Amino acid sequence: MNLLNSIKPAARGSWKRSVAALKQRARGMFWRSVLRSPLMGFRRFDFSGVAIGAQGEVAAERFLLGLGYVILFRGYEDKFGEIDLIAVDRDTIVFVEVKTRSTDSAGDPTEAVDHTKQRHLTRTGIGFLKWHRLTEHAARFDVIAILGRPLEGGADIKHYVNAFEPTGDFQMFG
Repeated sequence: MNLLNSIKPAARGSWKRSVAALKQRARGMFWRSVLRSPLMGFRRFDFSGVAIGAQGEVAAERFLLGLGYVILFRGYEDKFGEIDLIAVDRDTIVFVEVKTRSTDSAGDPTEAVDHTKQRHLTRTGIGFLKWHRLTEHAARFDVIAILGRPLEGGADIKHYVNAFEPTGDFQMFG
């Protein structure tokens, strides 16, 4: 016999709340034990490269929202690749690639959107349009280049509307 079935609730539905509280407490105990584990001390993660990119995506999203865009997806991924932001500008679906650099020593952020990256973005964008049955709508590819620390202030944000035409062995109508 199931232990939960043998418990007689004091009031209607109270046993469900107590079971939920027990589960929540168990999850908390599990994560506290994991975080206290000595093995956690051996792994040091360097999120500095990821952090600036994540900051850039948040800043780009805020920038686009300020321009009146509607954000559909953040970090959209499928088997063809990844698109940082997918938004709607009036009646146009906009695939946005965000490139962030803390300094220009590695070059301008837009230089990272080369022909190969454009092909990946095109394939992913077409896959998105086909999957969501949106091939009848106009679409374009924008690039947002951010130079500096975007969330700490003082970052230079440049928005390149229709930055490139779809490339590769694919067709895109819009």
